[in-house]
This record gives sequence, structure tokens and C-alpha cells, in this order.
Amino acid sequence: MEARAAMFDRRNKTEMVAANEALPGRTEAMKVPDRHLVLGTPLLPPFPTGIETAIFALGCFWGAERLFWKQPGVYSTSVGYSGGYTANPTYEEVCTGRTGHAEVVLVAFDPALISYGTLLRLFWEAHDPTAGMRQGNDIGTQYRSMVLTVSPEQERQAQASLETYQAALRQAGHGTISTEIASAGPFFWAEPEHQQYLARNPNGYCGLGGTGVRLC
Repeated sequence: MEARAAMFDRRNKTEMVAANEALPGRTEAMKVPDRHLVLGTPLLPPFPTGIETAIFALGCFWGAERLFWKQPGVYSTSVGYSGGYTANPTYEEVCTGRTGHAEVVLVAFDPALISYGTLLRLFWEAHDPTAGMRQGNDIGTQYRSMVLTVSPEQERQAQASLETYQAALRQAGHGTISTEIASAGPFFWAEPEHQQYLARNPNGYCGLGGTGVRLC
């Protein structure tokens, strides 16, 4: 994935673009499949009554999406772009670093079967939240760590889990968490070829790599 991103490099991929310098985007939303390739559930809302959503950024969204769709209680997942400025961007535009977006996963889940706290634990343990604008060999603002919350309760749980995980990381000799926790803005779906990418390409690139520290 980093190789593709390199084709659309900007002078400093780890520097956030200013809003007035971001690409303009477009009004047309990306067309994506109706159904999840693995779960068979709707890819787009509205979801059934009782299904809640969560949004996470933890590096390359291919492996991140697979992490969540494999969890019992997860109803649907999809990948997209959020946290920036450009409306309905393309993957190539996000790779320039001029949209401000991160690669994110939208997780639709049944809280009676899997809690938001469990999703947070998966999030923290599956990547290095101290890495800043990168994950492993993937470098750039699109790979930054984020929790985009959709309710005050999600924000409360996310902040509490950050503090708990920071203490565990420090005890294990790791640095300061750089993860941004913010209220979710618009979510823009990524191209069809990125949806459930690793289901179609089981040997494809997966950039997930945690610190080995557990969230207790």
C-alpha cells in the first residue's frame, strides 16, 4: 500500500494539510456494493434498530477492516476516509496527504453481543498508537491513529481507555500515545476495490502490528 501511496507523494507526508490548502473534492458520493462480501449484511446504513456504529483509524484500512469483521457481534464493516477536509475523495487524493483524511473503518455492531469497550481494546492492541503519522512502513497523515466518536458515551469510554492504555504502555517502556480522539465528522466510503480487500486477496498486504501490550 505504501508503494502506491509513494506515486502520489507530497513534499512532507507527515505534515497535516491546512483546510484552505486541501483538495476540493466533489459532490458525488462513491458507489459501493450493497452487501458485505464476508458477512452478507448491508454495507451502508440505515442499519437495523439496535445496531450502533464506531469509527477507528489504525493504519492501512485493509487489515484493520478484517480485524473487526471477524469479531462475533459485528454486523457490518466498511472502509473509507474521515478526519479531514476533502468531500468524497479518491484513494489517490488521500495518498497525496492533501485531503487531511485518515484511512478509517466504520464498524456496525450489536452492543448486546460485543461492547464498544471490546472494540476499543481491539483497536489499541492491534496497532502502535505512539507512532504518530505512520504505522510500520506506512508513512503519512492518512495512517495516523484516531478514534472518531459518535456519542458522548463513546468519547468518555475512549478517553478512559486511552488513559488506561497509556499507563500500561509506560510500564512496558513505550512512549506517549499520539492517537486523536474527536467527534466523528463525515465518513466518505472508499472505492469498491478497497471494501473487504483481504477477503478477495487473502495474501494481500496487512500492515497491522501492535506493541504486544494488553489493555487490562
